[in-house]
Amino acid sequence: MAKTYTELFNNGQHRCISFHDLVSGDGIQANQFLVVDNHHAALIDPGGDLTYTPLKIAVSGLLRLKDLDYIIASHQDPDIIASLGRWMTNTDASVVTSSLWSRFLPHLISDFANNTMTRDFSERIISLPDEGGGIRLGNAQLIALPAHFLHSVGNFHFYDPVSRILFSGDMGASIGGSPLPVSDFAAHIPLMEPFHKRYMCCRKVCRLWVAMVRGMDVEMIVPQHGPAFTGAAMVNRFLDWISELECGIDLLTQDDYQLSMAIA
Repeated sequence: MAKTYTELFNNGQHRCISFHDLVSGDGIQANQFLVVDNHHAALIDPGGDLTYTPLKIAVSGLLRLKDLDYIIASHQDPDIIASLGRWMTNTDASVVTSSLWSRFLPHLISDFANNTMTRDFSERIISLPDEGGGIRLGNAQLIALPAHFLHSVGNFHFYDPVSRILFSGDMGASIGGSPLPVSDFAAHIPLMEPFHKRYMCCRKVCRLWVAMVRGMDVEMIVPQHGPAFTGAAMVNRFLDWISELECGIDLLTQDDYQLSMAIA
């Protein structure tokens, strides 16, 4: 099996790993992330059924699945967390997500054969308040940062203070292009712009997020789709760009709300 991951950080005790190219067929390509600290591990945005088997194989090659403490979901999209039921039944991990979405999780971890819960997973669901907070991982912690409406109503990004990596969900996402870190920002903009204009709420929320991130020590922004922004200069290029982008409701007009009788 070809190597499907990139080691983003490793100091001997603490590792950050990005998995890529695990989606086959027509599903949107997505990255999945593993953070390991002293034999404790968190899997961030593990994806859906398209990624479950290859991701489980890849993770199993790096650690024992019983060392997996958390399944962490930035928000509720299928490419983020649809495989949750399989991870919950095959590991002892707890799931961490927004309190707005945690009450919907039983829909993902039920017994699909008879539509009833065969196990009680309630004690393994950790609901994050809107303000976020720390998630203990070995001798370190991950920080859940508010990213609401970017694009989900209950949305978090996750910052690792050891590696100084910000796992940014759909913020910074791009479609197509090289999996290597962004080197030519201007050339990368066309791969990001359509997605952000449609999926991000508005420039006001982007600017609130940027102000928060500028106050942090971020070496790398790693989105769920597409390559990372590595180094202070490239991180700042992205922050400058997204803070000026009109998107979402900024772009809506009455023309977008017209009755149509056309058959789709």
